Amino acid sequence: MLKSSLAFLVLAFAFFFCYVMSSGSYDYFQFVQQWPPTNCRVRVKRPCSNPRPLQYFTIHGLWPSNYSNPRMPSNCTGSQFKKQNLYPYMQSKLKISWPDVESGNDTKFWEGEWNKHGTCSERTLNLMQYFQRSNAMWKSHNITEILKNASIVPHPTQTWKYSDIESPIKRATKRTPVLRCKRDPVQANTQLLHEVVFCYEYDALKLIDCNRTDCWNNVDIKFQ
Repeated sequence: MLKSSLAFLVLAFAFFFCYVMSSGSYDYFQFVQQWPPTNCRVRVKRPCSNPRPLQYFTIHGLWPSNYSNPRMPSNCTGSQFKKQNLYPYMQSKLKISWPDVESGNDTKFWEGEWNKHGTCSERTLNLMQYFQRSNAMWKSHNITEILKNASIVPHPTQTWKYSDIESPIKRATKRTPVLRCKRDPVQANTQLLHEVVFCYEYDALKLIDCNRTDCWNNVDIKFQ
């Protein structure tokens, strides 16, 4: 009898967990921007369609996240992406701030990000608001310019410490970002700056401190 009750509770919890994840329960947002040259450099088997990637940080996505598991929720039950729900003026802005730097199919990229992430926060931001808010976040803190003003510019041989890159962003935003790195496929034991993440509170209006790091410890970072 006890085993049956325990099994029922475990099963009930599993169903509840799946329901929560599919319905979009989250704690905060990750606003993720990527450095296109790194994105393309690590795609050894599938080169980017543009031989010279954009030289400024572009949006990867706005991801509702949980502190216990930042990768969740995803692929929630909600309205699927429809391009016609994005006003033409918004599409033209997103082609600059949120382009597909890999294959060049911007609409497909936006569709994938909305269906995987945007649906999980639809009760907070509808489709148009989701993309409007993301574009506004991108404009509010220009990472490319912040780093340039700190003399951190793409260079083929120079390296930086994590704190060298984090500090000027932290000064400009008054909040702690997260840096994400990718292993250099060409040079062993080398990491490339790939993404900068800002964290926002539940309504995606106020910046908050991020609390994770995603680069190797004690390994210099290349930005090229």
